[in-house]
Amino acid sequence: MADIAALTRLIEPEATALGFELVRVRLFGKGDERTLQVMAERPDTRQLTIDDCAELSRRLSDMLDETDPIEDAYRLEVSSPGIDRPLTRLKDFADGAGHEARIVLDAPIDGQKQFKGELSGVEGETIVIAQQKSGTIARVPFSGVVDAKLVLTDKLIKATVPLSAEGAEEEIEAEETD
Repeated sequence: MADIAALTRLIEPEATALGFELVRVRLFGKGDERTLQVMAERPDTRQLTIDDCAELSRRLSDMLDETDPIEDAYRLEVSSPGIDRPLTRLKDFADGAGHEARIVLDAPIDGQKQFKGELSGVEGETIVIAQQKSGTIARVPFSGVVDAKLVLTDKLIKATVPLSAEGAEEEIEAEETD
């Protein structure tokens, strides 16, 4: 299987050249069903448009065809992280403060590997989360995180501003006149 760190080193400069920040690189699936997933975002909006995805996809396709870092066939998938985004960088946990998250660790802390609750932020290299079930505050090392994502809630949806509000003014005006 291809080395994700090596793939990330190839992909990140291409995303950066377009003004995007790389969120995650992941290779999954088997045989002809393998997918190279690349998530990126604009630093100012934390999203990508469809045109942004197409531009990054074309750029990566050309580079990957030239360097051929993955044996066998695979499908390239380029996307924005979405509302219930994966949390892959310390800044993602800080930015997600006040929202619900699910965190899975590689090794248990006090017998617990999974944490769910409201993110309180970060302290150095430690993630702080107020756990729902127990009502306790947990401090988990960022280095031990194997999977983490925001949980889709009404609060998160309300807090997420879409890239395009085109047409929203007409909708609001129509609602006001009803």
